[in-house]
Amino acid sequence: MVPKDLRYTKDHEWARLEDGKARVGITDHAQKSLGDIVYVELPTVGKTVKKG
Repeated sequence: MVPKDLRYTKDHEWARLEDGKARVGITDHAQKSLGDIVYVELPTVGKTVKKG
């Protein structure tokens, strides 16, 4: 089942808007393919980001 409230990238990442904030993650496929996550690079808290 694919949640309808998620937005996906071609790289198996997803984002969900919750109260004006975005929660991000990766798909089950990405988790199985990548194994352990050892590094994540995110923008500074409070920074506005643009699509694209």
